[in-house]
Amino acid sequence: MITVTKTFFPPIEEYQLQLQRIWKNQWLTNRGELLLELEEKLKNHLSVSNIIITNNGTIPLQIALKLLGKGGEVITTPFSYVATTAAIVWENCTPVFVDIHPEYLTIDESKIEAAITEKTTAILATHVFGNPCNVEAIEVIAKKYNLKVIYDAAHCFGVRYKNQSIFNYGDMSSCSFHATKLFHTGEGGAIFCKEESLYKQFFYSHNFGHNGPLEFHGLGVNGKISELQAAMGLSVFPYMDLIISERKKVVEYYEKSLDFSKLGKMKIRKNTDWNYSYYPVLFADETTLLDVEAKLIADGIMPRRYFYPSLNNLPYCENVKMQVSDSVASRVLCLPLYVGLKDIDLNKIIVLINSNL
Repeated sequence: MITVTKTFFPPIEEYQLQLQRIWKNQWLTNRGELLLELEEKLKNHLSVSNIIITNNGTIPLQIALKLLGKGGEVITTPFSYVATTAAIVWENCTPVFVDIHPEYLTIDESKIEAAITEKTTAILATHVFGNPCNVEAIEVIAKKYNLKVIYDAAHCFGVRYKNQSIFNYGDMSSCSFHATKLFHTGEGGAIFCKEESLYKQFFYSHNFGHNGPLEFHGLGVNGKISELQAAMGLSVFPYMDLIISERKKVVEYYEKSLDFSKLGKMKIRKNTDWNYSYYPVLFADETTLLDVEAKLIADGIMPRRYFYPSLNNLPYCENVKMQVSDSVASRVLCLPLYVGLKDIDLNKIIVLINSNL
């Protein structure tokens, strides 16, 4: 079976060497030696001033919304993974959807201002498939209306925009270190925040509010990661150049071989060093997508309708029509993309798609 993605497993011997350190230290969680080492490696690799590694990529959004959303309206995108909207509702804020750009697939910055009300407290936008939002335009709007900016950057490990990490934009960015991501810790995620006082709030919040063992600094939750997960991250980290280069080869194979006279694709924003995190294609209509998807599945190929449905149609949200997002969500399909995907399998995928458009 050819799946849409496949977890990268480092050599087991290298993971076992990290586990031996844990057994030697007799320290399993609560920010041990391996976690601190991993944070330092990632901080240097990503060129960021601060990082807090967390137990998943959703808890950073929940913490950010708790601290910055303040129970108000949060302007957001309907084209993202469900966690983006779910976090808003979970933290007792109200999602206000703004449609997406038809080429970049990120939130349409030209429509944000019209959605702002006296109840708006923040903008939560997603860098879709690792493709940056128009961060400059969003920053201008946020400053004009005194709004906080939270970026769901789950897909953005290693992405750079205008020669700096995409995590350096906005008041806060999250990332996912889930097993399906480029860099992973099995389960995990991270908080990125440049402003020092806000960073400290995030740090306390992910650790029950602890300010030392006996004092508390505000309300907190358990967002910590274990040494076992940090061990996986340390084992995967040395292979990041290989992972990205191998995925780039797969993307380039698709780019030269698929029939783009009948398919659409996401436009990568100018000045972006992309990370080849996903490969979405857009069909002319949902009927064609479903037909091609069925033929791929019948041949043991498992693509994914990612993201579907458009989040404005979730049952716990006020249903509003989002013309572009509704259309894109019904026509987008992510194709298999991972290290080790063979040319013979890529050819099979490409032939099946091109012959059924």
